[in-house]
Amino acid sequence: MQRLVGLRWPAVVVVLAASALVMVIVLAGAMVTRPWPRTDGVNRLAGLDEAVTVYRDRWGIPHVYAATTHDLFFAQGYVHAQDRFGQMELWRRLGAGRLSELYGEDTLDQDRLARILGWRRIAEEEYHLLDGDTRAALDAYAEGVNAYLSSQSGRLGLEFTLLRLAGVRFEPEPWVPADTLTWGKVMAWELGNGARADVLRAALVDRVGVTRAQELLPPYSDERPVIVPGDHLQGDAAWWIDTGTALSKATLASLPWEALDRLDQALGVGPGLGSNSWALSAERTDTGRPLLANDPHLRAHMPSVWYEIGLHCEPVGLACPYRVVGASFAGMPGVMIGHNERIAWGMTNTNPDVNDLYVEHANPMNPDEYRVGDTWVPMDVRYEVVRVHGWDEPLALRVRSTRHGPIINDPAAGDDWAFGWQPLAMRWTGNAPGMMVQAVLAMNRAGNWEAFRAALRGFDVPSQNVVYADVEGNIGYQMTGRIPIRARGLGALPVPGWTDEYAWVGTIAYDDLPRALNPTDGAIVTANNRVTDAGYPYHLGSDWNRGLRAARIAQMLSAQNAVSIADCCAVQDDALVTYAHGILRNLEAVIPKDRRAAEAVEILRRWDRRADADAVAPAVFAVWHMHLVREVFGDELGDDVLDRYLFNASVPVLDALDNALNGEGAAWCDDVRTPGMERCAQIVARAFDRAVDELTDRLGPSVRAWRWGRLHQVTFIHPTMGRAGVGLLEVVANRGPMAVGGTCDTVKNVCFDPRRPYTAELLPTYRQIIDVGAWENSVAVNSTGQSGHPFHRHYTDMIRLWREGTYHPMLWHRDDIAREASAVLVIEPVEAVGGRDGGPSAGSR
Repeated sequence: MQRLVGLRWPAVVVVLAASALVMVIVLAGAMVTRPWPRTDGVNRLAGLDEAVTVYRDRWGIPHVYAATTHDLFFAQGYVHAQDRFGQMELWRRLGAGRLSELYGEDTLDQDRLARILGWRRIAEEEYHLLDGDTRAALDAYAEGVNAYLSSQSGRLGLEFTLLRLAGVRFEPEPWVPADTLTWGKVMAWELGNGARADVLRAALVDRVGVTRAQELLPPYSDERPVIVPGDHLQGDAAWWIDTGTALSKATLASLPWEALDRLDQALGVGPGLGSNSWALSAERTDTGRPLLANDPHLRAHMPSVWYEIGLHCEPVGLACPYRVVGASFAGMPGVMIGHNERIAWGMTNTNPDVNDLYVEHANPMNPDEYRVGDTWVPMDVRYEVVRVHGWDEPLALRVRSTRHGPIINDPAAGDDWAFGWQPLAMRWTGNAPGMMVQAVLAMNRAGNWEAFRAALRGFDVPSQNVVYADVEGNIGYQMTGRIPIRARGLGALPVPGWTDEYAWVGTIAYDDLPRALNPTDGAIVTANNRVTDAGYPYHLGSDWNRGLRAARIAQMLSAQNAVSIADCCAVQDDALVTYAHGILRNLEAVIPKDRRAAEAVEILRRWDRRADADAVAPAVFAVWHMHLVREVFGDELGDDVLDRYLFNASVPVLDALDNALNGEGAAWCDDVRTPGMERCAQIVARAFDRAVDELTDRLGPSVRAWRWGRLHQVTFIHPTMGRAGVGLLEVVANRGPMAVGGTCDTVKNVCFDPRRPYTAELLPTYRQIIDVGAWENSVAVNSTGQSGHPFHRHYTDMIRLWREGTYHPMLWHRDDIAREASAVLVIEPVEAVGGRDGGPSAGSR
């Protein structure tokens, strides 16, 4: 203190400021690191039967060794919560419609929609319908999460500390099985929500009529691959003509687009949503064993939606039948995609049509009644209490439902109905209890094709393409899901609800769903493409990916006589823009207006069609492509419908544009806003000029500097802290922006939202390549890291691997796991008052 007094005043200020800064840094460091999990040594927890060992490898991936099934899932819940409780809490609140309790009215639209859809209510029903083993696994998992919460009192993640500092009262509620099942419903919505497509088609019909609307959503080409081919390959033109009813403009305006957008953003839905997978027979590989690969494409969240884990019973037997490694969801027991001792599997979305929108006829004298035939019947009405941070009183949300399901466009509380408004009720296969978690656990235990298929019988929502390989050399495919059979129509447009003409009359029997075992060509490829040809007797859906990724994957695999793991890695990282030729053939119509435009044209002429981050040509192509779409279709559709079209039909628009420029759709090139008649060559040239102008504005006058990676960048965004609007907090929680190659519908499917070009938002979030039977050769990589704690070394440590297209080993043998372990935690049981039966054993709190 004497030394401080003797200093001149400016020096004192500097020292005090420096001391304060050091103190702030120390306190901030403590705040950040305090929630980090203990991963080494011995921990004692009530609720275990026996000791559990958790090895963590250099990437933070835990391998859990337990003697009982209860302890195995208890420990999985514990380690999930150690690394990802912030993510788990967000997901359960999102599914239950309880975000606004923490985040205020900014999230009220999402909560309102989640309550209307009723995910939580359905999940609570579902728990009691599951078999005893599944309920026991859910109970044990919840006990493990709660053991973590009890041990971390006041030391949860940074996001919770910041909430408290912001004046939000938060104490974590115990985890219960319904929390897990609610998240299952949310995932089912993400992967099987076709309601947007129905409304989009209605909006297109309203704007341009049925015939021209069909040109904007062309049928699946018979030149592109199907997953399970048959003998009746043909197109399905005119597949949705005259299958619905028109929506009034008031009804279209009443749809909760903003809530859907924000919910989709939180869930990871958007353009490019999909996955790739393939299985190769032993005859097609360099090892003489099957290979299986999978890479799901979801939103660039921080952390990734996936959590890698190994679950090992020791010993494996009837009492504890699990030994499985792969990718899980934090919040759910088991492994979603991966392998066990005998089989491997992967999944892609089928894009099924499992939603229908029914236009109900409300009684003008009593809006709580609706018409069925010639009778007015009462709607089901329930009230949901939504608590909102910052509000003195909760919102009493009135939810009305018809026989078809909830009304999704009811006016918000206090709003008046617009003239011409029609209630839209949504029927969805996920609006009933399902067996997805039960199916996942049965799949984890399966040891052969028959047991695997039996397990998938319960995988009802969401519908998936599941590829399979086993140690006996078999490869297989099974489509799963609860797919409706309609009395009339295909469910492509909203239909009248007052008649039974469009009712669901059943679902496709599981044994009638498409499947394949050991196809003659030794390969099964799925990439969200059409499942069967037109000879299949049931309607599965029509919103397929256009088959471009599937065709490219098959082409690359066929080019190798004996496919290796390295070859599969190259396929997953392939960035060839296969659809570019349809646009590039119009390059001759471009008359460069200046030196820059001439240089850009020449670069496109020499382009190898690869969307590499350091190349100029993909940037020129992408910007030109976007201007072409807007020039060709924007005048007829208007900005509002065009944006919906680009977001919801980002892949069909490729075919529609190709047909307009090179086929029978040239009338689209005429700009209806002008008195003259424009030809496609004029539109092509005008779009190119505007692309050059945009690139100059964005990236500067030097064409050589127009690298794709300067435009096409990804930021892994934390769903709460990363969107807080506080710059420093976003720097702490997010990672990026960083240049990334690929684009929409390359095999390396790194897709941007056409409404917000060209920032990458959806991408391969996890990759695995499995050497079936020689499991130790298998490789995988997550898009971020295992941890959900900012600044933790496992928060971002896989990003570099992911960007480089490299992988880490999927460790399998215990000796290798122990040798490679960077941390070993032994969790020992301690007696709790009342024994371990004190944990949650019900579906709801």
